[in-house]
Amino acid sequence: MIDPADLPVAQVEWRGAVRIIRSIFPPIDLFEDIADPADWPLLIAAEQKTNPRLMETIGNLDLVPPERRVSGPGASWVMAPFTHVSPDRPSRFSAGSFGVLYAGDRFEVALLETVHHHARFMLATTQPPGWTSQFREIVLDIDAGLHDLRGLGEAAALLDPADYAQSQLLGEHLRDAGSEGVVYPSVRCPGGECAGLFYPDGASHPVQGRHLDYHWNGERVDLYRDRSAGEVYRIV
Repeated sequence: MIDPADLPVAQVEWRGAVRIIRSIFPPIDLFEDIADPADWPLLIAAEQKTNPRLMETIGNLDLVPPERRVSGPGASWVMAPFTHVSPDRPSRFSAGSFGVLYAGDRFEVALLETVHHHARFMLATTQPPGWTSQFREIVLDIDAGLHDLRGLGEAAALLDPADYAQSQLLGEHLRDAGSEGVVYPSVRCPGGECAGLFYPDGASHPVQGRHLDYHWNGERVDLYRDRSAGEVYRIV
């Protein structure tokens, strides 16, 4: 295991980073309509009296320190990974006890990363071939000092294509030590880079991009459809 103290920190400034999410995830009006996050707990408490299902939409707001919360247009897409957390949804740098916002430095990186995980889901659930879930592209900016796993030979074990045990342990240690997140080479897209933010305020200016469909051929995701342009592309 790499000692977190030995990892360099790089100031990552990406304009137009890309995150791809399921389209079924509902926006959270609270995050976008109320400018001051300091007001959210009182508003949630009042709203819950008439809307007991509210927390299913908002998630656990207590998982995000008040000073790290974000609001305004598109804030739902930035806040959601941190308020909807579960051991049933682990990721590369979290076993599910805390949220991580993952983004690629460009569209192809985000596409291939999500295609891999979607294919694992489809295979595990024995879904029949066909066009499947709808996704949406979120374009955002990243500006944060991130622990840098790029160019470190000993980081290879942390980026195992299938085994996340070591990277999850590192993520927990880094976050406990006050890290803002990590930047690392993409496992699914050679030459690409990914960022994993431990707090939402490392991202800004999120806007919705393309609407996408993925095609499952029974073994892999072989096509994606850009519904915005009406074009279909093969994934090789």
